[in-house]
Amino acid sequence: MERTVVAKIMRFLCSALLFLTPALIAAQTRPIVLKAATVLDGKGQIIRDTTIVVEGSKIVRLGGPVSAGASTYDLTGLTVMPGWIDTHSHIYHHFYHDRYAGSDEPPVHAMLSAVDNAVATLDAGFTTIQSPGATEDKDLREAIARGLIPGPRILTSLEALVDTSGPPEKIRQLVRERKQEGADFIKIFASASIRDGGKQTMTDAQIQAACGEAKAQGMRVIVHAHADSSARAAVLAGCTSIEHGAYLTDPVFDLMVQHGTYYDPNIGLVLQNYFDNKAKYLGIDNYNEQGFAFMQKGIQIVLDTFKKSLTHRGLKIVYGTDANAGAHGRNYEEFVRRVREGGQDPMEAIVSATSLSAESLGLEKQIGTIAPGMEADVIATDGNPLKDITAVRRVVFVMKSGKVLENLALGSKIPNATK
Repeated sequence: MERTVVAKIMRFLCSALLFLTPALIAAQTRPIVLKAATVLDGKGQIIRDTTIVVEGSKIVRLGGPVSAGASTYDLTGLTVMPGWIDTHSHIYHHFYHDRYAGSDEPPVHAMLSAVDNAVATLDAGFTTIQSPGATEDKDLREAIARGLIPGPRILTSLEALVDTSGPPEKIRQLVRERKQEGADFIKIFASASIRDGGKQTMTDAQIQAACGEAKAQGMRVIVHAHADSSARAAVLAGCTSIEHGAYLTDPVFDLMVQHGTYYDPNIGLVLQNYFDNKAKYLGIDNYNEQGFAFMQKGIQIVLDTFKKSLTHRGLKIVYGTDANAGAHGRNYEEFVRRVREGGQDPMEAIVSATSLSAESLGLEKQIGTIAPGMEADVIATDGNPLKDITAVRRVVFVMKSGKVLENLALGSKIPNATK
């Protein structure tokens, strides 16, 4: 029944867009030229005074002659860079009647709320996200991919695996099922929530089964792991990324460097958002006063762990926020805390959210870099985040796959271009 309702919503949105987009589509079939004075290429380099030439969904060249009839966007007063990537965003999570949404919510409202989250995330400059742990993500992913609604490209794990999912052989079976169901990667909970102390929950054998079977199926595994022991087991099992890692130690960070394991710390938005919206969460599951007390301590703990991680040369620190209900569209706050309080170099933070995160998703040849042959995911900020990191809060231009979806620099979300 729920899938039927969702399908009706998507058909309605498609019909509506038939009336809204013809002029927009026609305007964007021409080559597009972006004039830029400052370009952060996503790999740590700054390119000055150039043009980015886009044909279809791809960047075809930097500089060189401008095609006749091209649409030109003047971004010379802005800082241009690749669209950002959030490797951990729960795009389907939202509020309903000022409470964290649950099973009593009509599916129509749930899907429309998810669409709202997707639009807010894209407007904030995030053109790709990885969403762990919701089966409903699949409908949203496909609607965005088909162009029915605007939003970031989505990779989803569908439903996550936990300690109660079964013994190792059952875990292997579930990994295969997730792949058949259309999951892009696997998410496992190897430890408890920080609200419950973060102790290891899955056994080493369960973790080995999940990561071993995923590797056999050509899939990645991201691991919710606060406890040092759970992270160690995940690294040794060949898992792709450690999420959160509040209690990680120097030896485990060293092990992650040796194995090339990615680290996704989530220090700047998720816990702060819970306190911003405490009344909407309090009393639901383990969102109780004890849980909030753990999270209050956790804000400093995760910051200290992040600072520690920066001392480990070669550690691959990707950009994820763990955005939940109330946080979507503010994904950039992770940048601000990492740089201002965590001490991360601003350029390293930008690289983390672009080429390095793309690499962690296995998409480094498609997104995350301003270069010929890459997808034309391009954003621009009012101000230079290398000089003032709060400029990340002022995204005024968004292009995804060659389509301009936001152009607030000229006062409108409808593309304004000149020949």
